[in-house]
Amino acid sequence: MPGAVLALDQGTSATKALLVGPDGKVLAEAETAVHPRVLADGGVEQEPAELWDSLLEAGRQALAGYRGQLDAVALANQGETVLDWDRRTGEPHGPALSWQDRRAAGVCDRLREHEPMLRERTGLTLDPYFAAPKIAWLRERRGITGVATTTDSWLLHRLAGAYVTDAATASRTLLLDLYSGDTRQWSAEACAVFGIDPEALPPVVPCTRVIGETTAFGPAVPVVGCAVDQQAALFAEGCHRRGEAKCTYGTGAFLLATVGAEPVRPHSGLVGCVAWDLDTEAAYCLDGQVYTAGAAVRWLARIGIIDHPSDLDLLALQCPDSGGVRFVPALAGLAAPFWRPDARAAFTGMTLATDRAHLARAVLEGIAASVAWLGRAVADDLGEPLRRLRVDGGLTRSRLLLQTQADLLQIPVEVYPSPHATALGVAALARLGLDPRRAPSSVVPRWRPSAVYEPAFAPDRAEEVMAGWRSAAEAATGL
Repeated sequence: MPGAVLALDQGTSATKALLVGPDGKVLAEAETAVHPRVLADGGVEQEPAELWDSLLEAGRQALAGYRGQLDAVALANQGETVLDWDRRTGEPHGPALSWQDRRAAGVCDRLREHEPMLRERTGLTLDPYFAAPKIAWLRERRGITGVATTTDSWLLHRLAGAYVTDAATASRTLLLDLYSGDTRQWSAEACAVFGIDPEALPPVVPCTRVIGETTAFGPAVPVVGCAVDQQAALFAEGCHRRGEAKCTYGTGAFLLATVGAEPVRPHSGLVGCVAWDLDTEAAYCLDGQVYTAGAAVRWLARIGIIDHPSDLDLLALQCPDSGGVRFVPALAGLAAPFWRPDARAAFTGMTLATDRAHLARAVLEGIAASVAWLGRAVADDLGEPLRRLRVDGGLTRSRLLLQTQADLLQIPVEVYPSPHATALGVAALARLGLDPRRAPSSVVPRWRPSAVYEPAFAPDRAEEVMAGWRSAAEAATGL
């Protein structure tokens, strides 16, 4: 009789733990906050000990009172967050550099001549968002005394004594050879650009590989089901066929579209990466990012525009539109399709009549317009428009955001009914790892949207809003 999977989602601002039954039902859940530290020079750091402690605390809270069988522990990670650590002891040698950290921009500028080759090999743009520039920055500024990896390798080492990374996470480093036909091969050419020895990097394994066993939560159980948070959510939401897409609205907003069994070379400013590797088969996706979504809303609360993030719709609906105000959500730079880490956020079009409600509404519209631009880029790269967008994450509580998203994309927006898509995704991958005979569709429970938002704008109105936002983005960045 199958038991439960403990699915751990180690995120930017919290670690979530779900106890997931064999039918995909959530039996218990827990969450422990973590506290990124924002620095004046563009740095965003996290304390590794806090990440590890939060993993243990959330997992143990979720298991408290459970008397059934535990089959496995699964892990989702932040993707591009890196740290330097000792393989022998597992001790970190300093703070982790968050995926939001921009201090490696100088490294990218210095290596710009290599960008065409890196994109050709890895599918990624040379940007401080990805792991390799951060590793190079760590080496230059702090010196690396151990190994430098993404956080998943360190957490898996602490959990199971292994030294590995999964293919989806590896594809977020700027070091994986995406187009070689082998999703588990580090690119010697890409590694050489950053001065990284590929032999020092963790071996790349499938997302469904049994990593080892852990006793962190009681008797020994397998550790299996590992992936980047966004790819895990893509899997959970059933986006398994070409052209199916989801967007997660968390600290940032991340739109991923599945492209199938062969990677697509993006030409519209997106990046290509591994969606998941199931050992016998892999799937690929296109990925676009908005660095500040929920973070922009929290910023509004911090500077007093709103009292609390939950007040956003209440304030924004006090006006029928943004009064001509546009917001460019570049509080941590602009990602796809612009790739301007030096960009800064901006409000444009303000007048003496502009009030708090206009600013709040402009922020929501700016996030929606940024995501809509990514949707257009996906359509360009696939040669066909998106037919719907599945969405999850904390900001999906904003009805105004999702209606605006449907209006600007001109397609239905379907809300995933659980706030735990990432954890459910790695739990499903764990099930496949425990029983490779199962089909992917059999481990992802069927679901119905908790809400569907249909476009209310006429197409020409959507085009007008998108053109206005694009002009604001160009003005804010000097493009």
